[in-house]
Formats: sequence, C-alpha cells, structure tokens
Amino acid sequence: MSTVTRDEAPLDLDAYWMPFTSNRAFKRAPRLVASAQGVHFTTSDGKQILDGLSTLWCVNAGHCHPRVVERIRRQAGELDFASSFGLGHRGPFEVAQRIAALAPTGLDHVFFTNSGSEAVDTALKIVIAYHKLRGEGARRIFIGRERAYHGVNIGGLSVSGMQANRKNFETTLLGNVDHLRHTQDLRSRSFARGEAATGAELADELETRLIPLHDASNIAAVIVEPVSGAGGVLIPPKGYLKRLREICDRHGILLVFDEVITGFGRLGAPFASQFFGVTPDLFTFAKGITSGAVPLGGVVVKREIYDAFMNATGPGVELFHGYTYSGHPLASAAALGALDAYDEEGLLSRAADLAAYFEDGVHAMRGLPNVVDARNLQLIGAVELDPRPGEPGARALEAFGKCWERGVYVRPIGEAIAFCPPLTVEKSHLDQLFGTVADVLKTVA
Repeated sequence: MSTVTRDEAPLDLDAYWMPFTSNRAFKRAPRLVASAQGVHFTTSDGKQILDGLSTLWCVNAGHCHPRVVERIRRQAGELDFASSFGLGHRGPFEVAQRIAALAPTGLDHVFFTNSGSEAVDTALKIVIAYHKLRGEGARRIFIGRERAYHGVNIGGLSVSGMQANRKNFETTLLGNVDHLRHTQDLRSRSFARGEAATGAELADELETRLIPLHDASNIAAVIVEPVSGAGGVLIPPKGYLKRLREICDRHGILLVFDEVITGFGRLGAPFASQFFGVTPDLFTFAKGITSGAVPLGGVVVKREIYDAFMNATGPGVELFHGYTYSGHPLASAAALGALDAYDEEGLLSRAADLAAYFEDGVHAMRGLPNVVDARNLQLIGAVELDPRPGEPGARALEAFGKCWERGVYVRPIGEAIAFCPPLTVEKSHLDQLFGTVADVLKTVA
C-alpha cells in the first residue's frame, strides 16, 4: 500500500489507477498539488510551482479565475443538473451563442460534449451522417495524420497517429482510416521560428497518394490539429493548411480541425482557423472553453451541415447522438465565466503580444546540450532532445523531474519538452520558465 502523510490524514494512493501515468513510479514519489491560483500550483507540502503547460493545455485564464469561480458557485446553488435530452436550461444556449459569435463566419451551430475525445467522435459521426443525408453514403473513409492526437475514444484513436496510444487496441480501431505524413523534419526544418517557410507541399500527399488510392468519392473527411500538441508541438509549414483546404474543396471532402488545444486564444485569436486564415467545415473544442475548471467540449459546424439535418429528416430526433451531461449546468457556468474573463481581459489576443518574447525564450535553448530542435508559434512551443541511446524519452523525462524540483512544471512528450503557459502569464514568468529549463538541460547527460 502506498500512503502519503502530511498535516492532513494519511492518503492511500493505491485505489486510484491514474491515466497516462507510470502509476508505480508516481506512487513511489508522488507529486501532489493542494491548490492553485493564477499561474501557480501549491503542492501539498507548501511549495509553489509555475504552471508552464496550463496544466494540460487548458487553464488559459489561469487557475481559479474569480469570474469562473463565481459562476460555478452561483450555479451550484441554483440548478445542479438538468438533462439536454428534450429538456433545457439557459446555460448551454448562452454558451453556444457566444462561441458562435467568436467562430469564423458561417460556423454557427454548436453540439456539446464533455471532453475533446467525445468531441472528436461526435464530429466523425456528424460527418458520416451528413454525407448519408446528402445521398453520398459511400463517403466513409477518414484521413488523419501521423503523430496526431485526437483523444482516446475508438473513433478519435483511429484517426490519431501516436503509436504508443494505438498499439494495444489495433484490433478495435476503425478500418476506414488512412493517414497523411506528419510535417516534422529535423533535417530540413529544425529551429524554425513560427511556421517553416518550406513543407507546404506535404499536403499534396492527400491528392497524389491518398485520393488515388481510395478515390475521392469514398473519402468523408480529413481531420487535423492546426498545431499538433500531444504529438510534440508540431507547427504546420506556411501554407500547408491552406493547401489541404483547397484539395478538400476540389474533391468534396470535409475538413475538420481539432482545436481542443488551439482554441480560445492559444494563437492570439479565438481559434487557430482565424490565425491561419483557413476555415474548416467543422471544428472541435474543449479544454480552454472552461479554462479547465469543469469538463466541457463540443463541435462547431457550418450552417449548411446543421441545416441538412434539420431539413432532410422526418419529424422527431434529427441526430441520434449525445451524452447525459451534454450542456451540464456547472460546465455551462464555468464556460460563461471563462468567456467573461477572456473578453474583459483581452486574453484571446494576448498571445500575440507575448509571442516574440516567448519565441526568443524557446530559441535561447539552441546550443544547449542535446537540444536538436526548438519550435514555437504564438504561445505554444517545445524543445526536442537527442534520444539517449537505448533509452527513448529518458532525457525529457529526467528534465521534467528536475524542473519540478526547481519549481517549474513542463510536459515531456517523447524526446520533446512542451511549453504552453496560461494566457495570463507575464514576461517574468517566462524568464523563470525558460531559465529553469535551460539550467536543467545543462545537467542532463
């Protein structure tokens, strides 16, 4: 039995099977947080930790933002739960309206889920049903991308391209999926500041290999993250997403953006599609919509997709899909609080103000021991380390542990160390973040 004793009663760690965690290692040396405020955690033993990843790419407004806390507290005392199955309350209608107002023109209908994983599977189901309603039921193939992360449900895992996530579940994954190559190339595009000048031609693989292989009439959608986060912070080359959009348009293929990480200000605009100037047919969101306070996700679709369901089905339910907690009152309240904070403090554009300073901090680590790449876009970035022979990922994992000991939280992803601080971060915090990582990397053999 693993226990931790502080000033509180002993805590038995055994019963909780932690996700995406080495449970044995964690329970030997646990990292427990007790509270958080702004850009910092406080651990159970009173140590302050700078949150350099918005915890898991989500706390965009900072921890325990007063607007979010106030909305949740008030809602919990008024309406704890109401279903969205043939019933309703104000919250999700208000949130949907505000998201639609922020989204690119024409993307104005919102379907709520509880997470990014559920949002992706929902998007895939909407795509298939939409084509069937239009008499193109043969369109059933999805095109994902290598090193992509689209959650852990069966649909999202199928279109994802992270081998470690897929390997134990291959027999259950969808068979109607193929993948584009990822866009990372350390030989020709390492240490790019922002979008690399070359590499847009990688999108052509859709038209030169995958469409001839499957035939466009059978392809339902292409799904990509505008910036791949959990795959190691992979920045698309300049013009890559635009070229994907053009190819999809030529062949009647829907384009889906997974904006679970990039949504709500990460790139200095409400959504990445606006930063890149490329409009998808659907996009998913989660994480930042509530600044991580309460689980909430969703899919935003173009009006013509929504109208197809409203106009092409008989009386009754238009889409047989949804979740018990879709549009949950507390999640809706948290979202409204976060949206208030983003609006009042100008947070959806703040990444643009900090982008140059953040970029310099990331690239200042060029030349440090074992650093083979540094990459960034607005307020997300990573450094990549040369693998330790025979120990893949060991260097980044060691750096993560040492950063924590020195009061900074970052995330190791394979050989990369990722940075994604809250949008409320100040330059002094970035100095601490990058200064600590740089000092640690000098000690990692």
